[in-house]
Amino acid sequence: MGTFKNLEIWWVTGAQLLYGGDAVVQVDNHSKEMVEGLNASGNIPVKVVYKGTANSSKEVEAVMKAANNEDKCIGVITWMHTFSPAKMWIKGLQDLKKPLLHFHTQYNEEIPWETMDMDFMNLNQSAHGDREFGHICTRMRIRRKVVVGYWKDEKVQKKIAIWARVAAGVADARDCLILRFGDQMNNVAVTDGDKVEFEQRLGYHVDYTPVSELIDYWKNVKDEDVDALVEVYHKEYECGPEILDPTTKAAKKVWNAAKAELALRAILKAKGAKGFTTNFDDLGTRDINDPKFKGFDQIPGLASQRLMAEGYGFGAEGDWKSACLYRTVWVMTQGLTTGCSFLEDYTLNFDGDRSSILQSHMLEVCPLIAANKPKLEVHFLGIGVRKEQTARLVFTSKVGPGVTATIVDLGNRFRLIVNDVECIKPKPLPKLPVASALWIPQPNFEIGAAAWILAGGTHHSCFSYDITPEYWDDFAVMTGIEMVHIDKDTTIPAFKKELRLNEIYYLLNKALC
Repeated sequence: MGTFKNLEIWWVTGAQLLYGGDAVVQVDNHSKEMVEGLNASGNIPVKVVYKGTANSSKEVEAVMKAANNEDKCIGVITWMHTFSPAKMWIKGLQDLKKPLLHFHTQYNEEIPWETMDMDFMNLNQSAHGDREFGHICTRMRIRRKVVVGYWKDEKVQKKIAIWARVAAGVADARDCLILRFGDQMNNVAVTDGDKVEFEQRLGYHVDYTPVSELIDYWKNVKDEDVDALVEVYHKEYECGPEILDPTTKAAKKVWNAAKAELALRAILKAKGAKGFTTNFDDLGTRDINDPKFKGFDQIPGLASQRLMAEGYGFGAEGDWKSACLYRTVWVMTQGLTTGCSFLEDYTLNFDGDRSSILQSHMLEVCPLIAANKPKLEVHFLGIGVRKEQTARLVFTSKVGPGVTATIVDLGNRFRLIVNDVECIKPKPLPKLPVASALWIPQPNFEIGAAAWILAGGTHHSCFSYDITPEYWDDFAVMTGIEMVHIDKDTTIPAFKKELRLNEIYYLLNKALC
């Protein structure tokens, strides 16, 4: 969980001086105990830091400005222990740029029926104060998550943990460089979009990088480093004799694939990038028979698979939005164990109630979702500028429920499309040596696929077994983008109505702004 190691969530307790300084001391002590309890629970991956009580407009404003200026702070939790007049929160909320979670809880679990007096009731007014705070947030149109429940309840803590993971992903996105090696695949609309607006809204910065620049790094890769990486391949994956025998053509292709991986690693590290895209039509100088040939002899699919597993965002065919989103999925799921991947809708399987979609790609599927130890194989790939024998990891995915998501550019806004899916066991594919997953979109194939298409969904998506729709809802709230969710209760008439109402809302919102 090193991703979260140096991050903080700030906890600010709302109070006032109406009940005197002694009351504020008690509020302060209760708050410290609650924060310590959350940190000790082990359920929240990011450290919660208590920043004291806010008793006036100036104190609120000061702590919110401090949160904005502290890079380690990825979000703010507010709780009103007692009644905190909401007008004193206006300036601070206007200033706050970090994600906000409003925690509606209480220090004591139950009402102390036999001993409660007016002093106790006046001090313990979360039922009162949190509604006052909630009102001003709503009036000011402040985007936030509201979590309700007792602070020691594990279910409540896990809701805070989801928000914390998403806040970490959003913070990472604001410092996320994605390199595009080549352009998008020609004439494809869905992988294109407005990079300027995307950065304004979501933070990701996307740069074009000539493949020739990548090849400069490739030329500097040392043979002994390639040999060492090939040995890593032999240990981590199942390898046939044609891979292990260094004299075979297949082994040479694996060696070249390792060199490509080292080149990609070197340029990503040098530029401080967290993700990249490739294009099978742009792999360097095209004339492979030229003795001065400078380019990859195959699509760097194996490198893409391995780099995804380590957290680099990736999108095929220049799909920079998927590269961005996959990076965020990986960040949010650190410490969770089931896996995530970039995937593409490939082909349909009509089988009544079991009708499904085969998810795959030519090469680039992340081994984190593999059901078993991946096999390292070399096979002919007849697409792109290099129609060549190409190294790749071959496996099928785990079975079980998951969630897949994509972002599309609709011109006047970005839409996040989320679909619950059920990964099922496929039949063998002896003549299709690629990594794959087979899933049934919820609520079933017909409705799930139709809703995805009606929403404008892409053929690429970012999948996770660990993420739930709540993660994506928090992400949409923090970034201020539209989200639609396709689940077991989705019907096409209701979904069409939701899309129409959303269209009206965003058109009016843009006109008013």
